[in-house]
Amino acid sequence: MSVTRAVHTLNPNAIRLRKSVGDVVGLTQLGAHIITLMPGHDSSEYHRHLYEEECLYILSGNGEALIDEQVCNVSAGDFLGFPRRGAAHVITNAGSEPLVFLVVGQRLEHDVCDYPHKGVRLYTAGKDEAYTKLKDSD
Repeated sequence: MSVTRAVHTLNPNAIRLRKSVGDVVGLTQLGAHIITLMPGHDSSEYHRHLYEEECLYILSGNGEALIDEQVCNVSAGDFLGFPRRGAAHVITNAGSEPLVFLVVGQRLEHDVCDYPHKGVRLYTAGKDEAYTKLKDSD
């Protein structure tokens, strides 16, 4: 299966190697991806979704999850779930080997995603996206 290299728009350190396993089997309402993070890289920008839910299961490697400004160590066998309007989060490979995890999330037509460390909100409507400044940021 082919691997796609993706860099998050708001975090140049969020370099993910992604296999979109859900697409291969025809899923349209759920995104299911096997993500590989090389040492020192982040999964995303620290964020939270207002409407979509997501979860992940660590397959191999070690890392850190920043959840609601608290650092938690993660390793193979750990499951993390993020309900809509839940805690902001990001995963970082803090180990010396690749960190591999399965991530599953909804694919809603519309979503709002906050990036608290950047003071930015993302509005998504289909393929259209618009970033705005969060009201409580400078």
